[in-house]
Amino acid sequence: MKGRELDYKKILDLVVIMDLSKNNLVGSIPKGITSLDGLHGLNLSNNHLIGELPSMIGNMRSLESFDVSSNQLSGTIPSSMSALTSLSHLNLSHNNFSGPIPTDNQFLTYDPSSYADNPYLCGFLLPNKCDYSHQVNGSTEFEDEDSNLDKLEKWLFYFVIAIGFATGFWGVIGTLWFKKTWRHAYFRWVEDLADTIYVTTAIRMAKLKNWMMMMRNRVVV
Repeated sequence: MKGRELDYKKILDLVVIMDLSKNNLVGSIPKGITSLDGLHGLNLSNNHLIGELPSMIGNMRSLESFDVSSNQLSGTIPSSMSALTSLSHLNLSHNNFSGPIPTDNQFLTYDPSSYADNPYLCGFLLPNKCDYSHQVNGSTEFEDEDSNLDKLEKWLFYFVIAIGFATGFWGVIGTLWFKKTWRHAYFRWVEDLADTIYVTTAIRMAKLKNWMMMMRNRVVV
């Protein structure tokens, strides 16, 4: 009715074909459209759509025809589209998609014209082949650099420990070695400390023994 917004959720569940081509649509494709799992055909071509294809487009398992040609869409082709095994017609041409085209299931059967005028797309069906060597070499180089950094950190760690130990050890032992009076004073202090600990422990043990004897006598009485 005029002037009122109506929600057609139940009716949308009955829609099997949706053609919104040549409608001057702008913005990105709404993610909610992927909930139309009963849709067999979707045509959004010849509009002004931007952004990426919804990542959950693979949920539209009934989709047989999908056309988003002649827009300004970008990004990679979602890997979830490989799940659309009923998709017999695909047109992604005249956009700005990038990266490799999927190589699973029905993607092996589409004509190269489905991807025309996407200069950043690559794949075995296209003149622009994907070059994975740079990516592999790059990751290998990063791994080698990380490994070298780990080794360097370990060597630095051991080196610092060795320097610290040598400094502390010889700082004490060296001083005692060259200073005879300090050496005698140090060993005398160690002996006095040992005697003090021994005497204190013996006294406490004697007190504890006497207390236990008193408690035993009380129990017997």
